Amino acid sequence: MPLLTGKPIVVPWDFSDMSAQALLTACALVNDRNLIHVVHVSQIPMTTDPVFVWGAVTEQTLQHEAVSAFERHLAGHPEVQGVRFVTMFGDPGTMIADYAAEHTADLIVISSHGRTGMSRLLLGSVAERVVRLARCPVLVLRAS
Repeated sequence: MPLLTGKPIVVPWDFSDMSAQALLTACALVNDRNLIHVVHVSQIPMTTDPVFVWGAVTEQTLQHEAVSAFERHLAGHPEVQGVRFVTMFGDPGTMIADYAAEHTADLIVISSHGRTGMSRLLLGSVAERVVRLARCPVLVLRAS
C-alpha cells in the first residue's frame, strides 16, 4: 500500500542503476505515477566549446538526447510508465532542491554513489547538497 499521496515526489536522474532504483522506490510510495517528477540536471555547457560555437550541439539537442535516453529506459520498465521527466541545466544539487520547493514536493528520493575519501572531496556529493538545501524530507539510497 502506498505511503504518500497527493504531492509530487522528486527523483533525481543521472542514468545510473542507482537512480533507476530510486525511481522504483518512489513508484512504490504512490498510487499515481503522475506524482513522480524525474529530474535530470546537466552542468551548464561551456559556450566556448567548439561544438557550441559552430552550433553542432545546443542545449535543446542535449535536452532532446536526455529525453530520448529516458524514454528508451522506460520502454523496458512498464512499472514506471506515466512519470514526468524534466531536464534542466545548472548546479544539480541546487536545481533539484529548487524544483522540489517550486512543486511543493512531499519527498525527494535520491541515490548516493557512496563515494568516500578523495573521490568524494574532488567530485562532491549531489545527494549531500540536496539534503542540505531541500525544504522537504529527502530519502537517500546508498549503494550496497
